Amino acid sequence: MTKPTKPLEIRVHGRGGQGGVTCAKILASFYARLGKSVQTFGDYAGERSGAPVRAFTRVSDQKITNRNKVYEPDEILVLDQTLLSKEILTGLAPGGLLLLNVSEGSEALTERFKGYRLGLVDAKGIARKHGIGTKSLVIVNTTIAGAYAKMAGLPFTLVEETFRGLGFASNLEAAREAFDSVRIIRAGVLSGVDDERPAKSKDSHGQPKVGIESLAAHHESPPTPLKTGSWKTQQPIYKENLAPCSAWCPAGNDVIGFIQAVGKGNAEEAVSILAATTPFPGVCGRVCPAPCMEGCNRRELDGAVQIKALERWVADQGFHGCPEKAVPDRVFEMGIVGSGPAGISAAYQLALAGHRVFLYEGEEELGGVLRTGIPSYRLPRGVLDREIGRVLELGVEVRTGVFLSFSEMEGLARKHDALILATGLQHLRELDVEGADLPGIEQGIDFLHRVNFGMGPRLHGHVVVLGGGNTAMDCARSALRCGAERVTVAYRRTRVEMPAIQEEIGEAEEEGVTLLLQRQPVGFSGKEQVDSVLLAEVEMGEPDESGRRKPLVTDRVEKLGCDSVFLALGQTRNLSVLPSSWEIRGERIHVNGDPWSIFLSGDFSNGEGTVTHAIGNGRRVASLVLSDLGEEVQVFERPDRRMAVPATDIRFDHFDRAVPTEIPVLDSKERIQGFEEVNGGLNDPLEAHRCFSCGHCTQCDTCLVYCPEGIIRRQELGYEVDYSYCKGCGICVEECPREAMEMTQ
Repeated sequence: MTKPTKPLEIRVHGRGGQGGVTCAKILASFYARLGKSVQTFGDYAGERSGAPVRAFTRVSDQKITNRNKVYEPDEILVLDQTLLSKEILTGLAPGGLLLLNVSEGSEALTERFKGYRLGLVDAKGIARKHGIGTKSLVIVNTTIAGAYAKMAGLPFTLVEETFRGLGFASNLEAAREAFDSVRIIRAGVLSGVDDERPAKSKDSHGQPKVGIESLAAHHESPPTPLKTGSWKTQQPIYKENLAPCSAWCPAGNDVIGFIQAVGKGNAEEAVSILAATTPFPGVCGRVCPAPCMEGCNRRELDGAVQIKALERWVADQGFHGCPEKAVPDRVFEMGIVGSGPAGISAAYQLALAGHRVFLYEGEEELGGVLRTGIPSYRLPRGVLDREIGRVLELGVEVRTGVFLSFSEMEGLARKHDALILATGLQHLRELDVEGADLPGIEQGIDFLHRVNFGMGPRLHGHVVVLGGGNTAMDCARSALRCGAERVTVAYRRTRVEMPAIQEEIGEAEEEGVTLLLQRQPVGFSGKEQVDSVLLAEVEMGEPDESGRRKPLVTDRVEKLGCDSVFLALGQTRNLSVLPSSWEIRGERIHVNGDPWSIFLSGDFSNGEGTVTHAIGNGRRVASLVLSDLGEEVQVFERPDRRMAVPATDIRFDHFDRAVPTEIPVLDSKERIQGFEEVNGGLNDPLEAHRCFSCGHCTQCDTCLVYCPEGIIRRQELGYEVDYSYCKGCGICVEECPREAMEMTQ
């Protein structure tokens, strides 16, 4: 029988706050990726920052069963120059590896430690240069790990793989510099070293070791004789928990899934993941208000992951990604009225399910508000055409250019097995004030419609936009592009309460739009053309049903001169398009009191008002229709945000700070000259590496490395726990940086 080889034993010395324990973990992770059995743990309790800390790592080709601290290391790393006392060298044999973080005095150290394979690196200086830690507390662990790899003969590619797996990608440059600059002095003649190195038989305090097994027993690594058996009360399991980005997505996209695919370099897989739930990744990657980023836990560290931009990047790679159409037992004929985001989303899901879909649109071109209401500087028409085209490739049949009458609507309900109404919000709010009918006052939606179909007017002078939503911002920015010398947006609440996307408000201000807040229009003046708006000052009261503070109009009124006015005061659904015998009950229509297979979708159903909400609702209604027709389908429900992994469950100390990737935009003076897309998008997908992967295991080896029993093993698709020896200590669960494990009975 072959005698087991002696494990490689490493001891790390540092001070609290320098990352010594994490350094030991990184070393263990190097070897774990090489297929070795590893073990690592720290030797500290409640020490303050700056107090001495030790950490230990073992590496072996066999299972490690030794649970003792490392008393006779093969290698020692010292993270702080002030710790260089003779006790540090306890147990290190002549010729052992000794890596020191030193800034000066290298010649004296070379002579002092010439009996060892010595490595000298200014890890503190390198880490400070690369901004790792703070001015007062430089964190050197990742930097010195790079130097260690060079001394240990490990390739830097292994460092790169390990750092990316552990979330330390931003520290790679510092590690590379340490890898290249570490000064290695090989073991020389042992002279005078005994004066510096205490005898092996004593511990770090110079006292004889007591109660430690023989070294032979350690080296043989005998099997652990004690199985936990029935006295164990709990054990760890791997579990996939809901990530907040996915929970916050109204469309129900697998956000964490597509980002992880991007992070692995598989854009085609990311496209397929998105295609399962949405036909509009390129559209949403441009115009979505990104609630997923609002929920992102990384916001609490250094800024949310640029999820919206990553979705756009994936969509623009050119992969089709559409799932194969199903072959149902019976093919139904479905009618959908309205081709906005809700109607297209429903058509997409029903066509994928293998059914025949007929799409009815009053405009000459498909897209609804995506085409008529969103300017091309935000949503290029080529992107919209591309994604609608992929839906039509599934066999969806289209009828455009005709707005339906009552009789035609009833006819469609009888003609098709099911009918979905996705006509959006057609009724525009107006102002019932003096002068509201003056020429020069126009609904903003009508203005945008003309602009988006190439019939926008040539404006001049001062344009006033009334409202605070996305339509108001689109009107204001489009007005500048149509020649207005000055544009003012008047809104009755504060900026904090403006419903428009904050990014759009900021870009509007950059382009020269003025915000006039807490102003309520109470009248207009002019003879043959509007020439001024009467604005009353508003004070903010208690929150109303929307959760925003209620505007209280005062009698303080000012006159604001203008040449044109656009109303962007909101929209509601127009129920007059429905026959009188039709009654809305929830998401369904009842005809003469009986439920028919007629469903409402998108804003016409709930008025939630965003593209991504409409996509999710179209998906939901498609599943409701199929269920109503007798198919066994799971009705789509939006994830419960309360079930998502909270930021308090993420181990922020596991991740380096890395600010979000900056997204290029056109210069404000340049962009108002036309309707070219303002946002340039990401140049590469590296932003995906900032994702915490909340609730999802990334095989980072943290559980394996920190397990004090060494009974967690890598498998092809994850990890395996040897529960026969697991003591249920919960350290692996506690150390998991992303809440992908839990203890169970």
